[in-house]
Amino acid sequence: MRKVLLVAADEWRFWRRSRLAMLALGLLLLLVAASATLTALRMSSEAQARSQLQTDAEETYRSQPDRHPHRMVHYGHYVFRTPPPLAMIDPGVDPVTGQSIFLEGHRQNAAMFADAKAGATAGQMADMSPAAVLSLFAPLLLIAMGYSVMTREREAGTLGPLLAQGLSPLTLVAGKWLALASVAGLTLLPLMLTAAAAISKGESISATAVFAGSYGLYLLVWCTLVVAVSSLATRRAGALTILVVVWILLALIIPRFAANVAASAAPAQGKIEADFEVLSELRSMGDGHNAADPAFEQLKTNLLLQYGVASIEDLPVNFRGVVAQTAEADLTAVLNRFAEERMATEIHQVSLLRSFGWISPTLALREASMTSAGTGVEAHHKFLRDAEAVRFDFVQGLNRVHAEQLAYADDINRSSDPEAERRTRVSSENWKALEDFDFVPPPSGARVEGALTPLGKLGAWFALLFGLVLLSARGLKP
Repeated sequence: MRKVLLVAADEWRFWRRSRLAMLALGLLLLLVAASATLTALRMSSEAQARSQLQTDAEETYRSQPDRHPHRMVHYGHYVFRTPPPLAMIDPGVDPVTGQSIFLEGHRQNAAMFADAKAGATAGQMADMSPAAVLSLFAPLLLIAMGYSVMTREREAGTLGPLLAQGLSPLTLVAGKWLALASVAGLTLLPLMLTAAAAISKGESISATAVFAGSYGLYLLVWCTLVVAVSSLATRRAGALTILVVVWILLALIIPRFAANVAASAAPAQGKIEADFEVLSELRSMGDGHNAADPAFEQLKTNLLLQYGVASIEDLPVNFRGVVAQTAEADLTAVLNRFAEERMATEIHQVSLLRSFGWISPTLALREASMTSAGTGVEAHHKFLRDAEAVRFDFVQGLNRVHAEQLAYADDINRSSDPEAERRTRVSSENWKALEDFDFVPPPSGARVEGALTPLGKLGAWFALLFGLVLLSARGLKP
């Protein structure tokens, strides 16, 4: 072990004498630190702003005066998705998906207010998150500093004397790898500090450990790849060329190709087309605003039999409110089915994309990072489902008030009779039944479990390349 450390220390002495190597390392550390600071500040500001907007929306809704309950159904309510703590390192899908949904009766609105301003902030630095910097540029630094760790010894003619003095090839290669791994460790320092800040904001230690560990393993994959190529190549130029081509292939071309394959293999339906399909199916259902719609004849018959009365005027409940409840439940079932089909398509696309992680460690890292951070598509889908649960509960709560607290005669005459209109205004105390909305990402246990597969992909990459390093060390010759 002492010899391995001596080899690593000697490599660091070489790097310290190289202004270019130290400049590259300093620039990357500065870039990671700057992106971490800017992203953390932006996401912290977003979290505070959305939390305040959520509070304001709830206070505004609850402060409305006495009204007809169905007017409050259409008045609606906003919910906001606050980013989880680890979003300060990897915002995931946050910049490209909507962060707020307007909830109202009879429809499911799409998420809106994607962060269109992010690219203009700080000269587009806001888009360059620490996750992006580490996944794309840290491997370039490792290539720049490590492509010649073995070829330099061979070209300088020092490899033969080193081996002749009793230094084993495996010890030499291990020392070079350790030196390069220490460079990777330095690049992770800003991430570790930011991850600690995420824990202080409530993130679980287990999810944070898996999150940070995925980046550490990813960089070790690149360290191992660089040392393997440098050990096998005969010239520095050849090693550098091979490594740059491999970086372009693994970090740029394959992820783009994978995205195109996923989009083509599982095409998502366009919004206009999907809206027409939904409307076409909803037309066959009754209109909840029209209690005389033939679709509700059976409902009326059942209610009359249930309560043993001859007409809807004699019912102990407001038939119009019951119709509103029934129509909303039927409509929501249809909307949920289409929403689940859309989300299933998106998950299928993402699954196809992630399968390419076996041939691109960059894609494996992205999967592990977003999954453990709670910023992936699964977290967005959870937000959509949570928001829909809130929408359905508050709309049906108002419909229940409509059915139980309003007289049918007043309800049908409120447009022509001022007194009837006054009596159909229910107390604003009913609005206070609205529950607070506080979006919580998937639990840490589920996120950790979900990240095990991409971690396995990175582990497979490391094991394969580690075996290649061992083979190259055994065959190492001057």
